[in-house]
Amino acid sequence: MTDAHTNLILNVDDNEGARYAKTRILSRAGFEVIEAGNGADAIEQARIGQPDLVLLDVNLPDLNGFEVCRRIKAAPETAGVLVIHTSAAAVASMDRVRGLEGGADSYLTEPIEPDELIAQVRALLRVRRAEGALRESEERFRQMAENIDDVFWMLDPASAQLLYVSPAYRRLWGDAAHAPTPTSRHWANQIHPHDAAAVEQAYRALATGVAYEIEYRIVRPDGETRWAVERAFPVRDARERIYRLAGIVNDISDRKANEMILRDADRRKDEFLAMLAHELRNPLAPIRNAIELLDPARTPTQQSFEAMRAVIGRQVKHLSRLVDDLLDVARITQGKITLRQEIVELSAALEAAIETVRPALNRKGHTLTSALPAEPVFVLGDSVRIAQVLGNVLSNAVKYTPPGGDIRVDVRAAQDDVLVCVRDNGVGIAAETLPHIFDLFVQSEISLERSEGGLGIGLPLARTLVELHGGRVEAFSAGPGRGSEFVVRLPLTRIERAGRPAPAVEPAAPQDAGDALRVLLVDDSVDAALALSLVLQADGYDVRVAHEGDSALALAAQFEPQVVLLDLGLPGMDGFQLAQEMRRRAATAGALLIAVTGYGQATDRQRSREAGFDHHLVKPVSIEEIQNVMASRFPAAHRHLPG
Repeated sequence: MTDAHTNLILNVDDNEGARYAKTRILSRAGFEVIEAGNGADAIEQARIGQPDLVLLDVNLPDLNGFEVCRRIKAAPETAGVLVIHTSAAAVASMDRVRGLEGGADSYLTEPIEPDELIAQVRALLRVRRAEGALRESEERFRQMAENIDDVFWMLDPASAQLLYVSPAYRRLWGDAAHAPTPTSRHWANQIHPHDAAAVEQAYRALATGVAYEIEYRIVRPDGETRWAVERAFPVRDARERIYRLAGIVNDISDRKANEMILRDADRRKDEFLAMLAHELRNPLAPIRNAIELLDPARTPTQQSFEAMRAVIGRQVKHLSRLVDDLLDVARITQGKITLRQEIVELSAALEAAIETVRPALNRKGHTLTSALPAEPVFVLGDSVRIAQVLGNVLSNAVKYTPPGGDIRVDVRAAQDDVLVCVRDNGVGIAAETLPHIFDLFVQSEISLERSEGGLGIGLPLARTLVELHGGRVEAFSAGPGRGSEFVVRLPLTRIERAGRPAPAVEPAAPQDAGDALRVLLVDDSVDAALALSLVLQADGYDVRVAHEGDSALALAAQFEPQVVLLDLGLPGMDGFQLAQEMRRRAATAGALLIAVTGYGQATDRQRSREAGFDHHLVKPVSIEEIQNVMASRFPAAHRHLPG
């Protein structure tokens, strides 16, 4: 069709005079006019010229106007052409009805007033332009709706029938064959049961004119759950009546997944910071108590000097290891760690690793067995870092195996690799934790029973260092309580070297003091217990020491302590459980229970009160603070320093 400003009119009439008159009127009104004198020509001219409007006489010599109109309207290429019937003979009402029902858009009887003819033509063309604009708008909307990822829907509230749902519905709801079936609860189905009530409440309010925005889950036919946010609103007519409900639904599953990742990272960060505080306080406590004991006012003996020197040395070494691990993590994450390449005999690296965990092995009474190949095996890499990897894996086995456990190390060659397998019969790893065991700050079990502590960075460091050596490390477990196995795989090389280790010592047990305030000290850290007990004994208190719950209860039954200094992170029966049990037993029911712990958060203090503790002190705690707390119950029983 021609441009709207130069509309083309096909004037069809077999009467040349009448045809001329109508052409003249239309031309003067600014229209472009073409002519035809019979029905066949009219149909052909309409097909070729594509006029905007046909002014069609009813009485033609070959085909009558009604048939010409029918054929024009029936042909796809001319179906949209406007038709005005004109006739001087067929002027009866039935003629007009026949013409209009045959597809004509208007019917004029001749003689026609020029102004009326022009007005009719212009009116029909205005309607056609409006319809064209509407169709164009609808087409633009359709293309937009069908090419965006969001679901757009519109519903007729009177009939509760969906008028439109964009194709994105199938992508989000997940079933191309499934069509939404509106109910009073929602316009679509498969809302997650946990979200259905909230969605239904918002949807019911929408019918009263209350727009909503709500997040909910969709359960797809294949069982997958997707998150969506829906914004729905009422559509009002000119009289402000609600005649449509409409909405847009966005798939926010990726955003929700990222939020969960961020929440999990934030939770792990908080757990790590709490654990870091705990791990730093633990070695600081015996160091501080050792310094107290070395105060000249307490006249320390040579034996005390030697014992405290050993305590401080061990705890400083432990602190250094924590700091080194943290620095290693920082270097690795920044890509700044470098390896010294050399030929390393694996047995030497393994011996160095065993040496680092020997004190913990002895303390927990573990049995460590190892099986090495008959011939030495060698790898290319950094001997210190390889020993660190094996030490971290062994430390993990020691930490998560209850006292008296069995740990086995097998070293064997496998084609071009050497495998170091570390097996234990410890607490095992839950199936949901296993895939994340090498992630930073992940620990197998966050609980007070895990008294060995740790920052959750040993295994991630081991994995990264192994990968820098061209190897890999894997973890296996049949589940909680069924032990674990870690396999370190490193590329094998064929050159020789060797090395050897040395053993360590256990601290001496504290001695009894004279007749004074009876204090039972319970702490699984031998150094912490030794240092604090020596300070208390030097100040004149009668001190007994236990390292776990059952022995503490047995000792308390004989000793009947007046004060119990109790660590919370004990193996087996933790400090909270032990305090509750002590409150039930006659020997300790009335004792002053003091929690001395590295756990200092508000929730830890609340649990202490609920378990029956009288006070909660956070490591490192000074001896004066402990004495002040004891003096609050026993003011006369101050320290008895030798005279």
